[in-house]
Amino acid sequence: MVVAAFAVLQLRADLTIVYSTAVEPVKQAQKPQQTAELLAAATNMMIRVKGDKARIDASPLITAIFDGTSGELINVSNDQKTVVRVPPDRMRAIADTLNKYSNNKQAPARPKLVPTGQREMISGYDTEQYTYDGPDFKATYWIAPNYPNGAVILAQLQSIKSELWDAANTKMPDFRDFPGLPLRMRVIVGKQNHEPVDKGTRPEHPAEITSTVTAVSLDPIPDTQFTVPADFKEANLPNVLQNASPTISPSP
Repeated sequence: MVVAAFAVLQLRADLTIVYSTAVEPVKQAQKPQQTAELLAAATNMMIRVKGDKARIDASPLITAIFDGTSGELINVSNDQKTVVRVPPDRMRAIADTLNKYSNNKQAPARPKLVPTGQREMISGYDTEQYTYDGPDFKATYWIAPNYPNGAVILAQLQSIKSELWDAANTKMPDFRDFPGLPLRMRVIVGKQNHEPVDKGTRPEHPAEITSTVTAVSLDPIPDTQFTVPADFKEANLPNVLQNASPTISPSP
């Protein structure tokens, strides 16, 4: 019992993880201007997890704070100093609405991570390659089964409740699906080999997004990282989110 309790305490360590992301066209079909726009989108992403709260900084301008206890999502615009709060019932409604309009036919079986048997050293750690074919993308993951404190790090990432991923409607696996810590992820989004229907229709060129873990820390995180600055102003939900019909809350 003492060992089990100690293990649980160890798994509740705070976590900060930083990803470096590069975006580039898969093919050379893009015009120089389009290529520059894609490369300009490259940025770093930081995820912080403390207890039941998660903070995701997709860029210096945008922060999302998710409270796993209340189910509330807080979207923060750092440059405009505004805050939009999405209550849990609205998040479920958003997920239901997105699923309704994105799945005109019966939803296919959820894709699974498939091991390729290939191995590669990334940042000095041995990784195993997995692939994942989503409805609108193809992903490749390099997973490190023996990364230092990997079980602790993965447990913290897994503690981010699925409501956040469901509302984002990414159709990508969340951290519960991984057998180890993914050190690198490469995703191809867009349509490949798609011919235009007529002269007025242009094919959609795919983009390749590669994210690599560059830093991991289990140091304590101040509670202030999960609160909104006092001088930020509250803003209303966008109309598209306000009009989403809330679903009935499930029993706890």
